[in-house]
Amino acid sequence: MNKKFPRKIHIIGSVGSGKTTLAKELSEKLNIPYYELDNVVWIRQNSGDCRRTDQQKVDYLNDIILTKAWIIEGVHNEDWVAQSFLNAELIIFLDTNYYIRIYRIIKRFTLQKLGLEKSNYKPTFSIFIKMFKWNRYFEEISKPNFYHKYGMYSDKLLVVTSKREIL
Repeated sequence: MNKKFPRKIHIIGSVGSGKTTLAKELSEKLNIPYYELDNVVWIRQNSGDCRRTDQQKVDYLNDIILTKAWIIEGVHNEDWVAQSFLNAELIIFLDTNYYIRIYRIIKRFTLQKLGLEKSNYKPTFSIFIKMFKWNRYFEEISKPNFYHKYGMYSDKLLVVTSKREIL
């Protein structure tokens, strides 16, 4: 990838779509730090995660956005992330097939429970079930909402079904 590639990238997609994997690989290739929106929402602690207040989330995200280069990835498209979409030079919508995402959710949970894959959260059965609900919610609510709220950025929006379309 050449130096002309955008330096401020926002990747959005459902749970299991490959956002984090794509962000990590782009980060390495482009030498740009990447940030997971889940880690903007949550303060990660050994004793358990603590949710940031709405103002803390906005402040933290704005600190990231003010830097010269970043890759931000996450499922969120609520108002608190609007500045990230506005300031992004490229928005990648990772629209991976619904059933592939289901497979990845199952695979991720299994690997995490076996200790073969690291996670930012404790992989409980409750979270496992929620991931399926979040996946369906994304498909039915969040995806149409994204296009409704951020469709105005079509000039910098790249919709792909796989990271292979980019890397």
